[in-house]
Amino acid sequence: MTLVAGVDSSTQSCKVLIVDADTGRVVREGRASHPDGTEVDPAAWWSALAEAIDAAGGLADVDAIAIGGQQHGMVALDAEGRVIRDALLWNDTRSAPAAAALIAEVGAAEYARRTGVVPVASFTATKLRWLRDAEPENAARVAAVALPHDWLTWRLRGYGPAGESPLGPVLDELVTDRSDASGTAYFSGATGEYDLDLFERALGRPARVAQPGRDADSVRFSGVALPRVLGPAESVVVDASTPALRTLRPGTLVGAGAGDNAAAALGLDAREGDVVVSIGTSGTVFAVSPEPVADSSGAVAGFADASGSFLPLVATLNAARVLDAVARLLGVDHDELAELALAAAPGAGGVVLQPYFEGERTPNLPDATASLFGLTLASTTRENLARAAVEGMLCGLADGLDAVTRLGVPATSIRLVGGAARSRAVGAVAAQVFGLPVVIPEPGEYVARGAAVQAAWALSGTRPEWPIDTWAELAADLQPVIRAQYAAHAAG
Repeated sequence: MTLVAGVDSSTQSCKVLIVDADTGRVVREGRASHPDGTEVDPAAWWSALAEAIDAAGGLADVDAIAIGGQQHGMVALDAEGRVIRDALLWNDTRSAPAAAALIAEVGAAEYARRTGVVPVASFTATKLRWLRDAEPENAARVAAVALPHDWLTWRLRGYGPAGESPLGPVLDELVTDRSDASGTAYFSGATGEYDLDLFERALGRPARVAQPGRDADSVRFSGVALPRVLGPAESVVVDASTPALRTLRPGTLVGAGAGDNAAAALGLDAREGDVVVSIGTSGTVFAVSPEPVADSSGAVAGFADASGSFLPLVATLNAARVLDAVARLLGVDHDELAELALAAAPGAGGVVLQPYFEGERTPNLPDATASLFGLTLASTTRENLARAAVEGMLCGLADGLDAVTRLGVPATSIRLVGGAARSRAVGAVAAQVFGLPVVIPEPGEYVARGAAVQAAWALSGTRPEWPIDTWAELAADLQPVIRAQYAAHAAG
């Protein structure tokens, strides 16, 4: 049996799956926690990766590995390969003014044309601009910029600071993939190339693409190193004769890695026309597209995916916590909330919840609050309130899908994942709101699974087609009244 490993280095934790490369069956797994916060010392990720690998029984029998990771985080390295400051994560918002400044200088439409995205505080470019303005001494020391999964891949192969790694600080061995690079706001998924002018505008210093084999003196004076971008099936190897992590074998293939959403799309075997709707603390809607998209409004981020296609994505702030709030209000658990919601008719008797409990990112309404509409003596029932919570949450995500499909992206089915996907009401109402067939996979570590897909792809040269276990499948059951009511109040 040939084994591969997939890693999900997420905001909260590190998960490792050891998988049969032929069947996709998980043989063993491990996990370790990450520290809380919006800025983190990357050394914590490295320690968690080692702990999770040990918990998964090690890598001695593994032929290939790939790492999926949280997107956008800024890992700034000096010429000695040391991390200059704690990494700013995707959810660190201090760079919001920097995002506004970059848009003012370049223009939203021009950013979308050149990179497929319009800068927001999440993206790496805005964090670099913040570093330039807030910590100029640190900005002056930057010799390379990596994303979280790039840095972990580099360390895994044996590179890093002298004295802490077998091979030392060879910055030109940094690699990434197109999905994660497309979340920086200085890379074009459409062309597959960095926009070095936009990078320099962000940090105030020129950059270059890493090239293995460059000598140290030429590197030192030739600009900030950006990771070389590998294709979907490309790989590098564990170079060190003394591997950086126990049980890792020299010569083990290391796949390109991926951003978390792109890895999840691989793990779910999403193809053209498939839409993934993830309902967790926040909500995401992303679809596999054969063509790049550019949305100057910024509502849709035109990311690349990890298969050679594209992954336009919309994110919302209000998702599963909407259900948490209404369940608390009604004094019920989530199963009881679902029963109440299913007891009400589509449209909830005219009751509409606009669920902006935490403001909203899409649409961009950071100071908004939640509102209830359509309450009458007859309509104010526990059932209608429960139903309105489910419908309101899903309508916000359906608006996101509309934004994606308006750009010409095909949508033929929904893959519903995340903590709320197992609610009977959420699945049933999703089929009514989206008007598309809904597939709910069994719960699983789909980011790590996607990274394992990538590792197997690198090993064999062919993208594997592993079966997905399904928890539920629901036929399309469009109920236009739900979206119509929601849209009427959103417009008002």
